[in-house]
Amino acid sequence: MFLYNLTLSRPSGIQCAIYGNFSAPKAQEIVVSRGRVLELIRPGDNGRLQVLLSTDVFGVIRSLAAFRLTGAQRDYVIVGSDSGRIVILDYNKEKNTFVKVHQETFGRSGCRRIVPGQFVAADPKGRACIIGAVEKQKFVYVLNRDSAANLTISSPLEAHKSHTLVFSMCALDCGFDNPIFAAIELDYADADQDPSGEAAAAAQKHLTYYELDLGLNHVLRKWSDPVDNGANLLIPVPGSGDGPGGVLVAAENFLLYRHQGHPEVRTVLPRREDLSGDRGVLIVAYASHKKKAYSFFLLQSEYGDIYKATLLYEGEAVSELRVKYFDTLPPCSSLAVLKTGFLFAASETGNHALYQFVGTGEDEDDVEASSASLVQSEEGYAPVFFSPRPLKNLVLVDEMPSLMPLTDLKVANLLDEEIPQLYALTGRCAVPHGAAAAAEQQAVTAVRCRSERQRADACEA
Repeated sequence: MFLYNLTLSRPSGIQCAIYGNFSAPKAQEIVVSRGRVLELIRPGDNGRLQVLLSTDVFGVIRSLAAFRLTGAQRDYVIVGSDSGRIVILDYNKEKNTFVKVHQETFGRSGCRRIVPGQFVAADPKGRACIIGAVEKQKFVYVLNRDSAANLTISSPLEAHKSHTLVFSMCALDCGFDNPIFAAIELDYADADQDPSGEAAAAAQKHLTYYELDLGLNHVLRKWSDPVDNGANLLIPVPGSGDGPGGVLVAAENFLLYRHQGHPEVRTVLPRREDLSGDRGVLIVAYASHKKKAYSFFLLQSEYGDIYKATLLYEGEAVSELRVKYFDTLPPCSSLAVLKTGFLFAASETGNHALYQFVGTGEDEDDVEASSASLVQSEEGYAPVFFSPRPLKNLVLVDEMPSLMPLTDLKVANLLDEEIPQLYALTGRCAVPHGAAAAAEQQAVTAVRCRSERQRADACEA
C-alpha cells in the first residue's frame, strides 16, 4: 500500500530558482522550488509569468542547479533533496513533465548535516557536478554522453574532509581545463577539543579549490587559503576568455575577488546612512549576466539593496573591483537575470516579481565603492554611505502571489455565515498581505469545513 497527501492550496514561497533553456534552445525559462513542489515558469511575450508545469516531488528540495552538456542546446536540472540521492531531470515538452534521467543514491534520507544535498554546483561546460553537505561529505560526479548521445553519470568520487563546515560552494569557469569547484570551509577540529573556547575564537575560514582530474578520475584538494571570517557566499567569475576567472567572495561589509596565484582585491559594500554602526551588510542573493565583451553581477543585501559589481581586468589580472548602488527590492531568496532583459526576484516575504531593465546602473550620481579608492585607518576601512531611493533601473512587470510567511492565524465568523472563515496574516514590517491571505484562505477553509460537515453527516446516518 502506498500513501500520499496533497494540500488544498499549493505552497507559494520559493526557496530556490535557476535560469536556463529547459524546453527549447532559445526558451527563457525559470525552474523554482517551492519546498516540495517543482515548477517551470516562462515569461510570456507580454511579460506575464506563465506556469508551464507544477509537480509535487513528495520530499524536500534543498538545492537546484542547471547544466548543459558541451554542444547541447537544452539544460538539465540537478536536484538536491532530503532523499539521499542526486536526481537529474529533463523536461519533456510533448508530455509536459520532468523525466528522471538519473537517480543515484549516496546516503540516508532526511535533511542531515553530513548527508549531501544542501549544496549543488555544476561545471559551466557540463562535464561534472558536485553535491555537498553542510559538514564533511562532498561527492563529485562525471557527466558524459554514450554512443547514443544519452546522458551518463559516473560513480561518485569522494572529496570528503572531516571536521569541516561548508558555508557556500560554486563551480569555477576554467574552460576545458580540469573542472574546479570552490568552497568556503571552516575547520573546527581544534575547537571541538578545546573546552576553553580559545580555539573556537581563533578558528579561520578558508577558500578551498577542489580539482577533478579527468585523466586520473580523481578529486584532489588543489588550493586552500585563509579568507575573511565574515565570508558567506561565493560567486563564480567568467573565465576562459570571457573574464579573469576565480570567484567573488561576499563577506560581511566587504566584497573580495580571490583566485589562486592572484592577490586579493577588496572593496567595501555601500551601506545605508541610517544603518547603525554595529550592524553589518551581508549579501544573501546574486545573479550574473555574461556576455563576450561585458559581464556584471547583481548582489542583494539582507536589507533588500541591490548592488552592481564589475571587474576591471586585463587578461587574468584584476586591477579594480567596483560596487555601485543599483536599486532596492524586497529581500529575495534567489535572483535570475534573463537574456530578454528581465529580472526574476523570488521574494522571501510577499509576492514574487518580474522586473524589466530600463537602465544598466551607469548613472554617475549613484554611490559607488571601489577597491582603488579604499581607505584604511587604525579603526578599519572607511565606509561608503548611500540613501535608498525609488526604482530607477527596474520596472515592475508582473507579480506572483505569495503568502509566505504566515505570521498569525485566526478562525472567526466575521461574515455571519454558516461556515466560519480562516483568516491568515502574512508579510513582514510595512508589507502586509492580510487581505489577500484572508480572501484565498477563506475559500480553502470553506471547502475544508464543508467536507468535514459532510463526513459528520455520513457518520450520523
